Amino acid sequence: MMYDFAKRIIDIFGSIIGLSLLSPFFLFISLFIKLDSKGPIFADIPMRVSKDGKLFRMYKFRSMILGAQELLNNNPQLLEKYKKNSYKLPIDEDPRITHVGRWIRKSSLDELPQLINVLRGEMSLVGPRAYYPFELEEQQVKYPSSRKFVKIILSGKPGITGVWQVSGRSEINFDKRVQMDAKYVEKKSISYDLWLLLKTIPAVLSGKGAV
Repeated sequence: MMYDFAKRIIDIFGSIIGLSLLSPFFLFISLFIKLDSKGPIFADIPMRVSKDGKLFRMYKFRSMILGAQELLNNNPQLLEKYKKNSYKLPIDEDPRITHVGRWIRKSSLDELPQLINVLRGEMSLVGPRAYYPFELEEQQVKYPSSRKFVKIILSGKPGITGVWQVSGRSEINFDKRVQMDAKYVEKKSISYDLWLLLKTIPAVLSGKGAV
């Protein structure tokens, strides 16, 4: 299909150009992460779901302390709040986030390594949010009407940016988010993709809904 071909060409060239231009930021951020806390540069996070339900490892700069998942699992009150908030916690209320982590999350700089996923073909520059498999499973039980939208979403690749990312991010609940993502997938428009890329700049600068 012409849209898919054009989208992949844009993804390849966009990710190569982005990785080349942003390489100095990668070096500085990596250095700050290592100086700020113990642990690897990239986050060790659960697998995400890509097109047709395939799982992949998303690259993100580490913004949390080592043992962050264990800390969450061992804190029932924090875990309950995390699940109620669609598997997210506000930056200023999450004790797992490091000093550097707060800065790179609010500025979305922790997302830059996803350009590697785009180049590998696991993600696109623009697309639906990359969901966790357990998130999709549990939220579809909570919102049964979302199943039809999730099916549409999984026919496309997740993106670094997209409708959800430029529309408030954590301020939008799962049931509303999947409707937005499904509508995007069905639209299939390169011009709309370019428009969303442009919208990403003010969204990132404002930090609205960052988690």
